[in-house]
Formats: sequence, structure tokens, C-alpha cells
Amino acid sequence: MRPLSVVRSLASLLFVAGSLGTLPGRAEANIASTFPQKPIRMVVTFPAGGGTDALARLIGNDISKSLGQPVVVDNRPGASGNIGAEFVAKSPADGYTLLIVNSSFAINPGVFKKLQFDPKNDFSAVITFASVPSVIAVPQNSGIHTFKDLLAAGRSATPPSYASCGNGTPQHLAGELLKMSSKIDMLHVPYKGCAPAIADVLGGQAQVSINTLPNTVPYLKSNKLRALAVTSKGRSPLLPDVPTVSELGVAGYDVDQWFGILAPASTPPEIVQKLNAEIARAVAKPEIKASLAQLGFAATTSTPAEFQKLVNSDIDRWQKLVSKINLNLD
Repeated sequence: MRPLSVVRSLASLLFVAGSLGTLPGRAEANIASTFPQKPIRMVVTFPAGGGTDALARLIGNDISKSLGQPVVVDNRPGASGNIGAEFVAKSPADGYTLLIVNSSFAINPGVFKKLQFDPKNDFSAVITFASVPSVIAVPQNSGIHTFKDLLAAGRSATPPSYASCGNGTPQHLAGELLKMSSKIDMLHVPYKGCAPAIADVLGGQAQVSINTLPNTVPYLKSNKLRALAVTSKGRSPLLPDVPTVSELGVAGYDVDQWFGILAPASTPPEIVQKLNAEIARAVAKPEIKASLAQLGFAATTSTPAEFQKLVNSDIDRWQKLVSKINLNLD
């Protein structure tokens, strides 16, 4: 009987071991199927009322219906977004705390040397959901009529000045990248925000505007500004007649301001994938696309892996440029 007992005991042990081996997968699947069971916090690193805040509320309101739990927008502005990012990086990795970021998230590691988080390793990428280019524009009464004129002015003895939304912003780096890529010179005039920057271009204190599309379009429609080019890789569907910088001869130029969602690192992949699917479903809706367009944004989607690749590559890309122009905001 002993041999039979041994066989039965061994079989029992193997069964138990096999069952234990399946528990993590089952547990993770169960976590995803029951997620969420409480409200989700969506951290916005800008004040209420701005464009990023509007995006958060638009997406949050829609996915709250399908997920069956409220999505609460939590505005934590300051330090160019680093305060909110640090808060999320140190939050529990359970999918209940998310961070809305834009391209500045990938710029900050180059201009702030003392971040209290690791932008590449302290987050799990979820999805990109919107993008917007900047517009290079001049006042209607400017002697610069075309992008070719701008390049010529940048190679003259008196190069023009350009106004940006501030030091270290995507608009600032769009201008610096244009200078390096096309071998021209322009004087950077930083402002504390996009609105005062465009106001001073209209007032004649700066000659060229590099500003976000939503801020620029109203002045294009009122014929106060003239668009020379958009900074994105492809033309904007909101300004289909305005060529890209790369179309106009600056090969490889591409500064598109993206918006996406991150979760703390080690958030279960099944929860990340569920959030990705819900947000992708939301931005595919015609009414959401229309709302994004009204705000000046184009809807986009990505897999978590694609978004992580974009974040990492942009961090590397902007660190190189920031190093070349010796920009430090600490």
C-alpha cells in the first residue's frame, strides 16, 4: 500500500502546486473584471479652467459612465507639472490614481535636474488621446509674408524675435529646434503663459508667434494673424490649408504637443489595458471627437507600449536639445 500512498500523495502535491501556479493569473483577471470599485482620481497638473483641465473632464465624464464609478478631476498645478507628477508617482499602483500629461512631461527631465521622480520608470503608460500642433504666425501687417520670408529674416543682420508661452515649453523648444534645423537666428522672448505671448505679438513687442493652435485660430479667423506653418509632422485637420514646417523644406521637423494618461509604475497590466480600451472607445465617439475639435485638439489613440515608447524617445530627444541650448530651470 505504501507505493500507492506515495503516488497519491505526490499527485495531490502536484495538483496543489499546479493550482497555486494559476492563482496569480486568476487573481489579476479578477482584479481587472471587478475594477473599478471606487472613484478614480485624475490628476491634472494645471489649474481648473485651462485646456488640459477641459480634456480631463471631457474624457473623465465619458469613461465614468462605462466604468460605473465617478472620475474625479484633481487639479495640482505648480513647478511646470512636477508637483502633480510626483504625487501620482508615489500613489498606490492600483489604477485609482491617474495623471494627465502633455509633451512638457517629456521636456521637464531635461530642464529640471532635481526631479523627485523618475519619468521613465515611475509610471505605467496608459494611452495618448489627443494632440495639437503649434502655429508659427505673424501679424497681418508684418513684412514677413511666407515661411520662406521668415527663414530669410532669420539669416539677416537683424533676425526677428519670437514669443513663446514660456521657457521650457513645447513652443519654446519648437522655436529653438527651428533655429537649429534651418540654421537661422531668432531672439526668444518667453512669457508667463500663451495668452500674454500672443497679445504682445499683436501689440508689436515681438515679431513672430509660436503658440498653440487653440490660442492662435481665433486671431487667424479675425485676420489679425497670418499663419506661416504648423509644427506637427502632418497638417492639422483644423488648419488643412496651412503647410507643415517639414513640407516647407525643414526635413524631419516635428513638434506635436501630445496629451496622454499615465498610472503609477507596477499598476497591473490588466487594469492598464482596461483603462486603455475605455479611453480609446471614448475618443472614437463622433461627439467626443467633435468636442475635442472645438477645443482645438485632434483625437488620437495608442497602445500602452506605443505611448511608453513615445514618452521615452521624447525625453531623450528633448534632453539633447536642452543640453545644446544650455537651458536649466532649477
